[in-house]
Amino acid sequence: MLVVELIILAAVAAVVLFQLYAVLGRRVGRQAEDLPQAPVTAANRDLGRVSTPTPAETAAISGIAALRARDPSFDVAKFMQGARQAFQMIVKAFAAGDRAALKPLLAAEVMDDFEKVMVQREQEGRSQQVEFLQEPRADLESLNLVGDLAKASVRFLAELRSRSKGPEGEAVDDQRTAEIWTFQRNLTNRDPNWTLIHVDTAEA
Repeated sequence: MLVVELIILAAVAAVVLFQLYAVLGRRVGRQAEDLPQAPVTAANRDLGRVSTPTPAETAAISGIAALRARDPSFDVAKFMQGARQAFQMIVKAFAAGDRAALKPLLAAEVMDDFEKVMVQREQEGRSQQVEFLQEPRADLESLNLVGDLAKASVRFLAELRSRSKGPEGEAVDDQRTAEIWTFQRNLTNRDPNWTLIHVDTAEA
C-alpha cells in the first residue's frame, strides 16, 4: 500500500512541476532578441552612429564615397581628429595674435577677417589668451566634391576660458561656443592639408 501511495505522490509531483515550468518558463513581454536591430551601414560606420542615417548624413556619406574614389587614402576618423586639432590651434592662435601660426591654416579671405580683429585689439591695447576646458566636440555636417575641390563642414561645440587684459584691467570669461567651420582641399594639390574657408555660428 505504501508503494502505491509513493507512486501516486510522485505522479502528482511530476504534474505540478510540469505546470510550474509551463508558466515560469514561458517568456513574458518582448525580449531583447525580439527587438528590431538598427542596421549597420557604411553611413553608420563612417559617422560613428548605430541608427538609421538622416538625409544630411546620407548626403555626407555620398560625399565621402566620391572623395574616396579620388583619394582612396581619405579616412574620416583621421580627418575629424585633424579638424579638431586645427580648431584648437586656430582659436588659440587668433586669441594670441599669432599670425605665423594662422596663415598656413586659413584661406586668404578668412585671414583678412581675422587680421582686422587682431589689429583692432592691438590698437586698443588689449591681449587675450584662450584655454579649452575640455576636448571640443566635432561632428561632420556635410562633405561634398565640386570638381577638384573637396569641402567639408564640421560643427564644433567647445567650452573655453578666455583671459583678457586691457586698459580697464584683467578679466576671465568662461563661455560655450558652437560654430560650423568649412574646410577645403584641392585634390590636384599634393598638399593633403585642408584650409579653413568659412566660419558660421551655430546653435549650442
